[in-house]
Amino acid sequence: MRAFAELLDRLSLTASRNAKLVLLRDYLRATPDPDRGWALASLTGELSFDAAKPAMIRKAVEARVDPVLFRWSHDYVGDLAETVALIWPRYPDYRPNREPDLGEVVEALRTAGRGEVKDLLEGWLDALEPKGRWALLKLMTGGLRVGLSARLAKTAAAMMRPAAVSEPPDPEGAEAVTALEPVDASDIEEIWHALEPPYADLFAWLEGRSERPSGDAPGRFRPVMLAVAIDEAVDFPRLSPADFAAEWKWDGIRVQAVREAGVQKLYSRTGDEISGAFPDVMAGLAFEGALDGELVVWREGGVAPFGDLQQRLNRKTVDAKTMAAFPAAIVAYDILADQGEDLRALPLRDRRARLEAVAGQGGDRLHLSPVVTYASWEDLAVLRADPPVGAAAEGLMLKRWDSPYVAGRPKGPWFKWKRDPHVIDAVLMYAQRGHGKRSSFYSDYTFGVWTEEGPLTPVGKAYFGFTDEELKQLDKFVRDHTVERFGPVRSVRAERDFGLVLEIAFEGLNRSTRHKSGVAMRFPRVSRIRWDKPAREANTIADVMDLLDAIESGGGRIAQPAAG
Repeated sequence: MRAFAELLDRLSLTASRNAKLVLLRDYLRATPDPDRGWALASLTGELSFDAAKPAMIRKAVEARVDPVLFRWSHDYVGDLAETVALIWPRYPDYRPNREPDLGEVVEALRTAGRGEVKDLLEGWLDALEPKGRWALLKLMTGGLRVGLSARLAKTAAAMMRPAAVSEPPDPEGAEAVTALEPVDASDIEEIWHALEPPYADLFAWLEGRSERPSGDAPGRFRPVMLAVAIDEAVDFPRLSPADFAAEWKWDGIRVQAVREAGVQKLYSRTGDEISGAFPDVMAGLAFEGALDGELVVWREGGVAPFGDLQQRLNRKTVDAKTMAAFPAAIVAYDILADQGEDLRALPLRDRRARLEAVAGQGGDRLHLSPVVTYASWEDLAVLRADPPVGAAAEGLMLKRWDSPYVAGRPKGPWFKWKRDPHVIDAVLMYAQRGHGKRSSFYSDYTFGVWTEEGPLTPVGKAYFGFTDEELKQLDKFVRDHTVERFGPVRSVRAERDFGLVLEIAFEGLNRSTRHKSGVAMRFPRVSRIRWDKPAREANTIADVMDLLDAIESGGGRIAQPAAG
């Protein structure tokens, strides 16, 4: 565990992307199997333990530490793993044993029953030093938070491959050197869903000891192609409208639907299978191949607002009543495979023709995303500002007609041009400490708007959108103007004659019976701190409801175009 703990510690304290890659690459090169495979699985989110729960960890700690002291400490530190690692006391007569290996811990947790995990945890916490305890608990709970995405972890694994492999000298004393083909993260992603932790076959290939593992399993996930945000001032002058197809950026979730050799699967953009939550969609698919598109709720001939889709998300299963109330469908905008043929190397124009032939094979569960007709960037800007599809679109996608489908986020082939966000002025009401490097700052802010009766009503919570310097200013304001405390939450002075106004940007509004205000915001963030604005001039709940009515009256529907 010591090497793994050191890796996590250094990753969490390293800001540079390239430095993180080198740290992980060197760890993977130096660490033997299976430990390095389990480390890679944990960093890519492929490792979870059903029997290890945060509540069990708290119970184990409170058996050795005064519960009130532990809760106070957790409130101050802000991170469960870090708190337990620092506060855990060994018994006075404890005699240290050797530290467990990462592989030992993983194998034990994978096979242990729920009743056995507590004893295992206590033994490991006794045997490890604070840094090792922290890494152990991060591993068990799955919340590493070391600033390394799954894509970056695979990039570091690809960097393991040496430039060349030296073979034994020949009889005449010359050393034969066989160069290896470089490997990209996309090459690893292509076979990732055919691999199993601890990835011995992957490392053997990367080190030149075996052939590339096969990724040709029916129903496999293909790495997705992503777009970059367009810079209007820089990009439009050098781009030609004739070179780009424009489509609506649908307000759903990106999915990949695969139906091959009797295997049907629905994946999220990160490769998580979500088929079980959408049996109605899977039952309606009749094509043979792999499609890229947007999962939406389809009602009355068009795409419904995102709030309807949220009723279906994050469920393992779904009942008939929910499926009837929120009928899901896929709006397809690309085809990756058709009848066993890989189409990703074809230009978009050719893939689009193949997609149009396939899109009619799904009834109400599969619809073709129409191409937007325009003559100039100015024409497109008008459509973007006031789209005929209303709340159903976040903006536009621009895709080069000659672009192949390549994994990752290449600069140039695909652009996203999102609509400007909605904005309101709200008053800061409550604040709570963040996690990780923000655990010493009040960085999570609940904000509200004025009601007709007088007091504020909360309408959302934001924890990003501000700079590090602004975070310090906000934290000081919270500490200086706290009026009440509720556990980890501070109530901040907020009156008509005194309060801090935050300009809040958000992507959408939905009606919600779970919230006191009756609305829920999508992706709220702090876009400006209005030190200059009196609290009494912040928006009202009537303003918010008027905005919601305007969004809903925008239609949120689009008629399905004729086939072809």
